[in-house]
Amino acid sequence: MQNRQIILKSRPVGRPTGDNFELKEIEVPTPAEGEILVKSLYISVDPYMRGRMSDAKSYVEPFKVGEPINGGAVAEVVESRHAGFSKGDVVVGRPLAWQELQVVPAETVNKIDKNAAPLSYYLGILGMTGMTAYFGLLDIGKPQKGETVVVSGAAGAVGTAVGQIAQIQGCRVVGIAGSDEKLRYLKDELHFDEVINYHEEKEMEKAIADACPDGVDVYFDNVGGEISDAVMANINKFARIPICGQISLYNATSVPTGPRIQPIILKKSALMQGFIISNYLDRFPEGITQLTEWVKEGKLKHRETVVKGFEKLPEAFIGLFDGVNTGKLIVETK
Repeated sequence: MQNRQIILKSRPVGRPTGDNFELKEIEVPTPAEGEILVKSLYISVDPYMRGRMSDAKSYVEPFKVGEPINGGAVAEVVESRHAGFSKGDVVVGRPLAWQELQVVPAETVNKIDKNAAPLSYYLGILGMTGMTAYFGLLDIGKPQKGETVVVSGAAGAVGTAVGQIAQIQGCRVVGIAGSDEKLRYLKDELHFDEVINYHEEKEMEKAIADACPDGVDVYFDNVGGEISDAVMANINKFARIPICGQISLYNATSVPTGPRIQPIILKKSALMQGFIISNYLDRFPEGITQLTEWVKEGKLKHRETVVKGFEKLPEAFIGLFDGVNTGKLIVETK
């Protein structure tokens, strides 16, 4: 059987390019007792991976140059030497290497029901993406019925989930995205109350004020930068700001200077809190149960942008910074 992997060839300076990655052919490994051989079916590409490509200290170890990149993946069991898994079972692993066939300890993956939902959903709305939206919004944002929730990166995987969960809570939802097509999706299919195209608006602060006449009670921040500066100027007293991502800054080669937000937080008695989904590991069963229920009830819609071809992983990852995806971006390895 053919087996390939994608390694981090060099650390990016600024925006990643194809030269930072290398596709290698390797041998198919053989599982030992307690291990399983799995074949990747769907692989997740996520903005946080850009941080792991640098060697700066962070909340997770950086990728090592010369070794395969890793992340969330859905895979099929090809060979098992563990009593709990059989050939044909499907598992989700976090992390699994960017590799077509690999051996993993059985206890590092979870078996999933092939019939409960599309397999790729376990990397999106029923995986880390959905739980990031669920815990970040409900635990930190604490939205109340009738409040205004603003979401940046609203057409992305996390943003679409946040907006819908806010609607379930009875909130008015305003989404910020970067194309008319994405805005139509948010407005027409997900029924966001208002949408803003940040590429078209020259005065973002005013655009947000117009879309949020009663101010902003919860701002779910996926992007940072000037968009977040504009939202912060419109927050209400006791606003809550969950910090999920800062994709507008991930490729910066110097530290940008923006408005000093501490006076705003002080005057508004606002709460701003960053988080990572691993903070909630012990509550994952709660999140999965609730998200699955909402999906079955039709309250949560999930869109994916699927790129086909294992070798397209670097291209798909780089595309995140151009906003090529609506919803979750996934690579199907076939």
